[in-house]
Amino acid sequence: MTDPLLYRVDDGLARITLNRPQRLNAFNADLAHAWADATADAAGDSAVGAILIEGEGRAFCAGGDVIDMATGMGGPEQVERLAHVIHAGIRSLVSSTVPVIAAAHGTTAGGGLGILLASDYAVVGSDSRFGSLYANVGLTPDLSVSAQLAAAVGERRALQLLLTDRMLSAAEAVEWGIAAEAVGEGDAASIAAAVRTRAEELARFWLSGASGAYGQAKRLIRSRQERTFQGQLDEEARTIAAAFGGGEAQALIAAFASRSSGR
Repeated sequence: MTDPLLYRVDDGLARITLNRPQRLNAFNADLAHAWADATADAAGDSAVGAILIEGEGRAFCAGGDVIDMATGMGGPEQVERLAHVIHAGIRSLVSSTVPVIAAAHGTTAGGGLGILLASDYAVVGSDSRFGSLYANVGLTPDLSVSAQLAAAVGERRALQLLLTDRMLSAAEAVEWGIAAEAVGEGDAASIAAAVRTRAEELARFWLSGASGAYGQAKRLIRSRQERTFQGQLDEEARTIAAAFGGGEAQALIAAFASRSSGR
């Protein structure tokens, strides 16, 4: 049996690969539990300084496996339990102090949007398409789509996606703020390779610099709604002071001062 998810750590980069290409990497029970385990491992591993999420095959993620829901699940209670399992993985990523990048080639639909939005930076293919499509099968948003989509694109645009069967192009996804950049040209395989290359390049950039500071900046943004404005200012002050006292900042500040004194 093929593993529904592949996970490995290489020189500080945790790579999470959704591996159900025959179902466009849609989530069934096996993928859901593997996802929750892998994201918890990546977020909790002190050796990990960046996380990359990608999909095998011709798509990033088509959300939940509706066919499996209809034929392999006992009923609504099991669907709800499975959603909670996947949500736990999303929380692991969003609440972590590790920057997360998505390499999203091909199609992203339904709950796949929530997986994409769990990343802090998304690289997509120039031929990629993005849509909700929940109502096409009579379902409602899950996998954090209602929690994250409006924050990313605004309430009105979120409703446009959720209340129609519209599919955004890669350029529109960048314009709306769902993705940071679209890359690649040529056939689908070439574009997918370009997406993965660019995403890893950015992850390695984080790892080669102040990875701790990048992670704390991500945490400040992601957790800001938990605090009042004054509370956020206080947290900024506390965080920059802690960073200033750390070895990472001290080394980089010393190098900066040395370069400046030589001008």
